[in-house]
Amino acid sequence: MIGSPVTRIDGPLKVTGTATYSAEVWDVGQPLYGSIVGAPIGHGRIVAIQTARAEASPGVQLVWTYRNAPPQHAPDESAKGLGYSCPYPVLCSAEIQHYGEPVAFVVAETAEQARTAASLVELAYTSTEGHYDLAAREPHAFVPETVQGGFVAAESSVGDLEAAFAAAQVQIDQLYTTPYEMSQALEPHNTLAVWNGDKATVYVSTQSVAWAHARICSTLGVQPEQIEIVARYVGGGFGSKLGVHADAILAVLAARALARPVKVVLARQQVFQLAGQRPASRQRVRLGATADGQLTAFGHDVTMKASYRGDYIEDTAANGRGLYAAPNRHTTTRAVALHLPAGEDVRAPGDAPASLAIESAMDELAHALGVDPIELRIRNEPEVHPELGIPFSERRLAECLREGARRFGWERRRPAPASVRDGQWWVGYGMAVAIRGHYQAPTSVRVLIEPDGGVVVQSDMTDIGTGTYTILSQVVGEGLGVPHTAVRVELGRSAFPSSPGSGGSWGATNSCTAAHRACTALRAKLVAAAIADPRSPLHGKDPAAATVANGRLAIGDASESLAELVEHCFPNGVDALGSIGDFDEDPNHKAYALNTYGAQFAEVRVDAVTGEVRLSRMLGVFVGGRMLNRLTARSQLIGGMIWGASAALLEEAVVDTRFGSFINRDLAQYLVPAHADIPEVDAIMLDSFDDKANELGAKGIGEVGICGAGAAIANAVFNATGVRVRDFPITLEKLLPRLPR
Repeated sequence: MIGSPVTRIDGPLKVTGTATYSAEVWDVGQPLYGSIVGAPIGHGRIVAIQTARAEASPGVQLVWTYRNAPPQHAPDESAKGLGYSCPYPVLCSAEIQHYGEPVAFVVAETAEQARTAASLVELAYTSTEGHYDLAAREPHAFVPETVQGGFVAAESSVGDLEAAFAAAQVQIDQLYTTPYEMSQALEPHNTLAVWNGDKATVYVSTQSVAWAHARICSTLGVQPEQIEIVARYVGGGFGSKLGVHADAILAVLAARALARPVKVVLARQQVFQLAGQRPASRQRVRLGATADGQLTAFGHDVTMKASYRGDYIEDTAANGRGLYAAPNRHTTTRAVALHLPAGEDVRAPGDAPASLAIESAMDELAHALGVDPIELRIRNEPEVHPELGIPFSERRLAECLREGARRFGWERRRPAPASVRDGQWWVGYGMAVAIRGHYQAPTSVRVLIEPDGGVVVQSDMTDIGTGTYTILSQVVGEGLGVPHTAVRVELGRSAFPSSPGSGGSWGATNSCTAAHRACTALRAKLVAAAIADPRSPLHGKDPAAATVANGRLAIGDASESLAELVEHCFPNGVDALGSIGDFDEDPNHKAYALNTYGAQFAEVRVDAVTGEVRLSRMLGVFVGGRMLNRLTARSQLIGGMIWGASAALLEEAVVDTRFGSFINRDLAQYLVPAHADIPEVDAIMLDSFDDKANELGAKGIGEVGICGAGAAIANAVFNATGVRVRDFPITLEKLLPRLPR
């Protein structure tokens, strides 16, 4: 059952509109509505506030600014880690650190009344000089204390990069830049808070129920048992919902103050300013090689945006540390503090922007050497991790490359750029490789058999549209020998066993491994009860020979249905908890390099007159351990590849460096692909089982699909036209003036 391409069990609920998202909960009574007022300056201070007109507006129940908002706990500046569970105070100061920062909050009877009253709040500011330009502020870059919450080091060094690069027969030394990118999930960030006495139920769109619970409790200074989080269905997140934001904090505070339910839904433009973004980066890549293509030097120096309200730093410089063999290596991360919203995780944080630079540079090296890009990568496959010296749990990247080349028809590629023309279109092929780490975090899942024989799975794990409900039903169905359709999966409540939720490609493997262990423990309970029960046909038999299938527990020729066994031995039902620990507690994570891998291939067509780039087809071949559901896994990989295409050709949040605002802060101007932009895309998953990852042999694949995809397209554009664009995305003004005539 595990691995079967089962269609999503929550699919009918979603297509019929009966899946209840946080903002669609109506059985709590008529809510009030909150509207957030954002600062119209990028840096400065509030000097005057007038709220009388807003307070007198029809339906208004509450108007808050920093002067009268309830007290909240401040973040612990010494705390390390991702910080999504740390306090997140709102409306606490007259100081403005970024455009759009909340400066007032209005609650009214209707959403329209709240928005109208919000427009009547009058605030005066004094503006001070802000820093908004990453390139201009690069001389002020600093080495951050932590990168990616402290999971990786800011710097690494092996051998002597400078000497090896200077002595290299062939050298590539280029700067690549990537822009700010936004997650922009289909469902905007929203919260509905309902207090009953001193306890609250908070319906919130979040990827991590546990982190949402911890952040709200720590901000308000309340006990954990006073807050319950509910997030049964989440309409996407891509990292932006790993932590809750101002909407959640203000909704909970206002609902407590007014003793009525309060709902806050961010407008799409507010999502751009209040929900974090992928930091922009400037990446210098240095590759030194022998004339036959053996890398002797690998350097990757990354400078990226940080914030004056928190130094979230992607681990971009870590991506290449385990990718190619080179005896002399150096990677660095530096940050530049700007008066912009704090950065946050965006799909494949660090790895996605890094692959754009590293894989473009490898293509440049292949062109300089006159070596096929696939062959160059295979020649530089490491036998062990190039920096840590530990073995790979499984790699098989060369197999991905060869299989992808065969399926894609790579042999038809002409190495000389701008050598294939189809009418008015230049045609080119490109490829790149992908790598993404496999992560593990503390996770618990409860599996229980009810008195009537029904099987239930419970965890605060979330389903953000990726298929968690389905794969958990498959794992538990196989673990207890019942059809997956007979398993009821209950997710997204803080009352259930805890997990870090969905993100980082850890959600599926963490929760399914914990569920598998819960089934193992539950089977042991059932077997022990059966062989000890004189009424059971399994009484006195060898427990080591027990099996479960078709809803029955069997030992040899004797068997008993699970329902009968539970009825006799566990009249109140029986359950078991399965758990996994942090990756630091798992010796395999210290002894092996655990990653997922892929090879990306793209064909593009570039209009010789207009410079328009059209993606013709894409193929990705991946190895990521055992697939828990080949249908949902393929969907995740294809979705990542499409996002990679978007990063290469379209996505860019543009900062007005005069005022610190994102200029294109809606989906009309922040471009993402439409259906017409994406042609045939296929993802192939090699059969695999990584026994070092977990007993299921599975690893996360939600993010490896985006890695390398953009670089494959960029390299195809070069092959088509001979134009190398290193400032992403590849847009007309960067391409058209340099096209061959």
